[in-house]
Amino acid sequence: MKPILLVLIQLGDASRASLAAAFDLVYAPEAAQRPAALDAHGETIRAVLTNGTTGLAAADIDRMPQLELVSALGAGYENIPVDHARERGIVLVNGAGTNDHCVADHAFALLLAVVRDVPQLDQATRQGIWRDTLAMRPNVSGKRLGIVGLGNIGEKVARRGAGFDMTVGYHNRKPREGSPLRYFDSVTGLAQWCDFLVVATPGGPGTQHLIGREVLEALGPQGFVVNVSRGSVVDTAALAQALSANTIAGAGLDVYEGEPHPPEALLTLRNVVLTPHVGGRSPETITASVDNFLSNAQRHFAGEPVLTPI
Repeated sequence: MKPILLVLIQLGDASRASLAAAFDLVYAPEAAQRPAALDAHGETIRAVLTNGTTGLAAADIDRMPQLELVSALGAGYENIPVDHARERGIVLVNGAGTNDHCVADHAFALLLAVVRDVPQLDQATRQGIWRDTLAMRPNVSGKRLGIVGLGNIGEKVARRGAGFDMTVGYHNRKPREGSPLRYFDSVTGLAQWCDFLVVATPGGPGTQHLIGREVLEALGPQGFVVNVSRGSVVDTAALAQALSANTIAGAGLDVYEGEPHPPEALLTLRNVVLTPHVGGRSPETITASVDNFLSNAQRHFAGEPVLTPI
């Protein structure tokens, strides 16, 4: 008999078919579906698949007495009650490493788009406006790239920066052993130094509004910020003020506070490029993430250590 898996996120048919080969699925990707799913199956659910944004409530965990495995599909797990789950002896895993390249690609797509003004130039071209009446935009190559969070994704952003002949620096809570990149012990110091600030740090209470007024002022009127981490890391009000006042030159955001609704204060600004939290989404990454979950689940239910524990 296959274990019962509660799926709390949207998945395509191919991914659901892969999961159904190993589990009996309870598919409840909409919040309104969750209470009925728990009413009907809570007593027998043994695994949950979610993501960092959707998460899993502690109260819902308490309604699943046989729950023993919780997985975030991607790397983030900020809305999963880790301590509460561990008190129950529940094994926690994530999809670390499965979408790093995709997120790093998207970070550079946002950086190029906002620095080179690609969305605005596209609209101008469609309106018959020729280049001579448009402001010139700065290079991306050869500049200073600052990375907040030199983890797996941040490291891949740094490698892409090297391909653009950038000088790369970073901020972590402590220097990354063996890294040849320049380390800054404060985000403000990094922002003062760099032209482009890419935010790739984990979300959660420890990084709440890490990028605020002081950091944005340090980045300066020629600086750009890109966020591919979590919306909570950037203070939306401070960012809107900085963009409106030209305290910074522009921003590229794949994530923002209040998802899935984009911040109203940013929607009318021409110096910000927004995408709907798709940085880690591609056919390749979804397949890799589901395969990673299945490998973790197979090992767990066989009594073996999981591959990507939280």
